[in-house]
Amino acid sequence: MNRRKPETERRKWPRLPLAIPVFIRNSDENGKEFLEFATALNVSAGGVLVAVRRSLPLSSPVSLEIPSAPLASAADLPKAARSFQARAIWGARADGYQLVGLKFSQALLGSADGDRPARRKLVSAV
Repeated sequence: MNRRKPETERRKWPRLPLAIPVFIRNSDENGKEFLEFATALNVSAGGVLVAVRRSLPLSSPVSLEIPSAPLASAADLPKAARSFQARAIWGARADGYQLVGLKFSQALLGSADGDRPARRKLVSAV
């Protein structure tokens, strides 16, 4: 019996198994921009796994947009991000779809372990 050691978890953030409709914007091999409707299969602060019909080359920059209904002057609602920049870092074929792992250009949260950034001393007590 072949027993493999479990691989060390390298993810910084937990993944949430959410199916979210998204638009993917990228350029094809001829440089022509395309917009494709896709589904996010899971989301974390660092990235997202999407199922798309079109192949996305690894390391290609991608714009990801979550469609939402327009809210008329809802000043009392918190501001929510809908558009993200990412890069394709992983891909596989499954049932006629391309599964693509996208890493966000900027994480949605600060640090993975919840630590606050180190504070610098502004004035020295002498």
